[in-house]
Amino acid sequence: MKNKQLILVKRPKGLPEPDTWEYKTEAVVPLQEGQMLVEQQFVSLDPAMRGWMNETRSYIPPIKIGEVMRAGTVGKVVETKGTTRYNKDDYLVGWGGVQQYVITNGGGYQKVAPELADLTTYLGVLGLTGLTAYFGILEVAALKKGEVVLVSGAAGAVGSVVGQIAKIKGCKVIGIAGGKNKCDYLKNELGFDAAIDYKNESIRKELKRNCPEGIDVYFDNVGGETLDHALANLRINARIVICGAISQYNSQQVVGPKNYLSLLVNRASMKGMVVFDYESQYDQARIQMSKWMKEGKLKTKEDVYDGIDNFYEVFLKLFSGDKLGKLVLKINK
Repeated sequence: MKNKQLILVKRPKGLPEPDTWEYKTEAVVPLQEGQMLVEQQFVSLDPAMRGWMNETRSYIPPIKIGEVMRAGTVGKVVETKGTTRYNKDDYLVGWGGVQQYVITNGGGYQKVAPELADLTTYLGVLGLTGLTAYFGILEVAALKKGEVVLVSGAAGAVGSVVGQIAKIKGCKVIGIAGGKNKCDYLKNELGFDAAIDYKNESIRKELKRNCPEGIDVYFDNVGGETLDHALANLRINARIVICGAISQYNSQQVVGPKNYLSLLVNRASMKGMVVFDYESQYDQARIQMSKWMKEGKLKTKEDVYDGIDNFYEVFLKLFSGDKLGKLVLKINK
């Protein structure tokens, strides 16, 4: 049995080029006592992958040169040896990386139920992206009914869930996205109150029109100028959640906020969040979001592409905006 892997071979500067990685095929080695062989089904593609390739330490250590490209995955246990945490034919979500097979003792993996939801859902709404949205808006932002919520990257995997949860909680929600199709999706399918097309509209003018009294919560996925626009429109005691800054990930010189004194004037706060801090509450969150999904209050959308060989082309969609919802790669054999 052969295992095709995507290996990080150089640290990119700016937007990664194809030679940032190389493919390697090697034989799957025999299992040792307590190990399992997982056949990967789907790989999650996330903006955070860009940061993991940098040499500087982030909230988790960087990927080492020569290692398999880090990624969240969902797969099926096809072989076990001895006493293992999970059984053959179990489906698991974890950090298998961009490869066809992974050998593990089960640490860091969780069992999922394909009969309850599509496997890709466990990389989206019921995966780390959905959990990021859940804890970011409910715990970090401490959302209150009736507040005005602004979400950037609103048509993406995290932003789309943030906005829907805010609507469930009785808030007015404005999303920022690129292009008419995405904005129509936010308003017509996800129930956002308004959507700002940053590619064709003035964010500054549209914020004044849609949020004349300012915003209570800004959930930031993009950083850059969009963050500055939000800072200029805060209400008293507003909260900003820093979840991501995709506009800056491929920049060699990161641009920080210019309007930060708005935090002082408005007695506002700006706080970063990492979903791993809430690991002990994952099950509780998944139960609640599953309930909302069954009730039709929370919708999910995965943008799925085929083939490990197509990783680079699909990866670029994270930064071009050529996607809707959660970006997933199917690992065809």
